[in-house]
Amino acid sequence: MIDRLLDSNKSFVSDTFEPQRPYYEKIAAKQTPKAIWIGCADSRVSEDIITGSPPGTLFVHRNIANMVSFNDVGIAALLEYALVHLKIKDIIVCGHTRCGGIAALEGGVKENYIADWLCVGAEAKAATDEIAKQHRLSPADKLEVLTMENVRVQIEHLKQLTLIREMLKRGDTPRLHGWLYRVETGTIDVLINGETGRATSVMRRFTKPARKSARKRKA
Repeated sequence: MIDRLLDSNKSFVSDTFEPQRPYYEKIAAKQTPKAIWIGCADSRVSEDIITGSPPGTLFVHRNIANMVSFNDVGIAALLEYALVHLKIKDIIVCGHTRCGGIAALEGGVKENYIADWLCVGAEAKAATDEIAKQHRLSPADKLEVLTMENVRVQIEHLKQLTLIREMLKRGDTPRLHGWLYRVETGTIDVLINGETGRATSVMRRFTKPARKSARKRKA
């Protein structure tokens, strides 16, 4: 595997880098990424490939289940550098279907560090349990809702970070976008519109209040 990766790098240099040398020299001198990407570490979700973004476009942080933890110095430093020094205006939190971290959040996991990490998504789990109860969701639908709720919760976590909270209070950007990548189709659904801050119809599909029965409405 390692040899194949190194051989592929040689092909990249000859087939891609050299033909586009002026572009790569430009980004070697200075990076000007246009968006921050907070995504899952899942090997099936390559943010540059699924968005058609060349190197230099996205400033990336990935972890298990695309979480934003308050005590994660790594993501805090990344956000400060990206927002203050690189002047990036958009943050994308992107979850994905068939996420092992989300499945573990739903089903429970005993491994120490993984279990501790997934506590960051506890609010999403609680909200999804209530939604699933109201709508009698199937296990598959419940996992999809949990994936979406986790994106929503992590955006709320971003809003509570001091740096971003103060920026928003002053009326500054960033714009916070919530996306869902479907590994089975390759498509991206917008869950939270970063321009308006509002949930889209995709996000609201399972989160509308359950309709009351006709008997209860007559009572």
